[in-house]
Amino acid sequence: MVHEEEAGAIKMAKLMTWKVWLALIFIALAVLAIKPRLSTEGIFIKSVAADSELAQQGLEAGQRLLAINNQEISSLEDFSKAIKELERPTQEVAITTDSKIHKYNITDGVGFTIGENLTVADSEPLSPVSKGERIEAINKNIVTNNSEFNEAIKQMLPKEKIEVRTDKGSFAYLGVGAPKITAAKATSTNLKKGLDLEGGTRVLLKPIKEDGEVTAAELDDMIRILDNRLNVYGLTDMRIRASKDWQGNKYLLIEIAGISKDEVMELIGKQGKFEAKIGDKTVFEGGKEDIPFVCKDDGTCSGVRACNPGANNAYFCNFEFAIRLSQEAAKRHAEVTGALEVITSEEGKEILSEKLDFYLDGKKVDSLQIGADLKGREATEIAISGPGAGTTKAAAIEAAAKNMGKLQTILITGSLPMKLQVEKLDSISPILGKQFVRTSIIAGLLAIAAVTLVITARYRSIKLALPVAATSVAEVTMILGVAALTGWNLDMAAIAGIIAAAGTGVDAQIIILDGVMKKKSDEYQANWKQKIKDSFFIIFAAYATVVVAMLPLFNAGAGMLRGFALTTIVGVTIGVLITRPAFADFIKGLYEDKQ
Repeated sequence: MVHEEEAGAIKMAKLMTWKVWLALIFIALAVLAIKPRLSTEGIFIKSVAADSELAQQGLEAGQRLLAINNQEISSLEDFSKAIKELERPTQEVAITTDSKIHKYNITDGVGFTIGENLTVADSEPLSPVSKGERIEAINKNIVTNNSEFNEAIKQMLPKEKIEVRTDKGSFAYLGVGAPKITAAKATSTNLKKGLDLEGGTRVLLKPIKEDGEVTAAELDDMIRILDNRLNVYGLTDMRIRASKDWQGNKYLLIEIAGISKDEVMELIGKQGKFEAKIGDKTVFEGGKEDIPFVCKDDGTCSGVRACNPGANNAYFCNFEFAIRLSQEAAKRHAEVTGALEVITSEEGKEILSEKLDFYLDGKKVDSLQIGADLKGREATEIAISGPGAGTTKAAAIEAAAKNMGKLQTILITGSLPMKLQVEKLDSISPILGKQFVRTSIIAGLLAIAAVTLVITARYRSIKLALPVAATSVAEVTMILGVAALTGWNLDMAAIAGIIAAAGTGVDAQIIILDGVMKKKSDEYQANWKQKIKDSFFIIFAAYATVVVAMLPLFNAGAGMLRGFALTTIVGVTIGVLITRPAFADFIKGLYEDKQ
């Protein structure tokens, strides 16, 4: 009995070498990184504003959201309701500075912070109050120091206790309005699916520069402006990155979930240059330099104002929203209008002889009459309007709202520094993505089963075939672990790369099996080291060939095959460094035991 136990221990020691244990440790780490969950119920925090008190207290993305202010959260509808209840109603504020009086609407903050001596230290993108201005009064109440300013803000925007409870504890603070967090449904793993699997739109854009090549700095500017434009439009689930092809042509690859082709074309397929002209003279352009404030998502100063039936059973609606001009733009407006004549309109009103024309990408989108009272006046308050049409009233309202949102976005972000040419535009259905994942898993399991059967038939031993299948599963698990740990997106190309890496892994394992099982003169060779060394020489040569072959794919197709190349390289590297040495030791132990 003791002899059998000792033999079993020796056999186990031969099989479970340090290389095998190392592979098992990496498999365990990969599973921890993937973090598969049996239950996908509940709502998880997707993001937390980095500068918020909640983030400072330790609230992080990935924590399960249980309640907000004692209101239980079990669905996205619950989350939306809890956030809505904490949102503050819009109120108008008048901020008097040393340069002018700013009147605008606020909800949870005034849109700027002050430094010493009531000087504005920082200003949010949509705030009309600029950095460097000195605050003198709030709602006609004079403030003489920072304490009086803070007290006035406190009276106008009183703070309340807000508590967010998660599976990691409760986080409470005194604040105004809803907490700056976003939520999403729970996922079954930490793996991030690419656009191919989630659905949405992928667009490949080529920047067109009239003189010279597009520089890396210019590409970074384009990415920043596009990111801002898409965020303003309400699109947060997106990825933008620079890319290039074999010839060195530079591109922008954008992936956006939950948006149609047409909307993408309207938002990023055009340069988005907005100009307001009186005659042939430009008065102001889109962007914060000329337009520091654009009313958006506020019914008091923006919205669809009128809808009327038209010809052929169609409906026509008009939107309108307010903007504020900078002092420089207002001066240009005064200079141009000062030279115009006062005339009488058909309605009997006194107006100026020229209209204020709005151009988007060189096309006139609207014209407004200018009242005689604005002649030579530095007007900072301007109302922008435009149309929307549809076969029904609801469709016309929706079209007007979309047109308004697009124009507001361009006015806020300004025009792109150069034109963009759409090279490729793909729309992916999330239903097809789910089918692809399901099909890939089934195909992978069938492939492993087929490989197991073939190897069993070839070597007449299931004991040798099962480690091959187990090693393939281990390699796929480790690849997925790396993907979960690094946060790279698994798309169709990446899944193809996993299949390719697993295929090369099976090839390498067969080479090792042949090397170990090779016969000479009907007698098994005894020189294990040399046999394994010869096998790994072939494996490393094949590995180098695969890596060299994959490198050009990083830029092939403007980088759209990068997922395939990256996943394949990671897979074969894991195989060469971890799984194949472990497999060789395990097979060696099995074979020696057989001898």
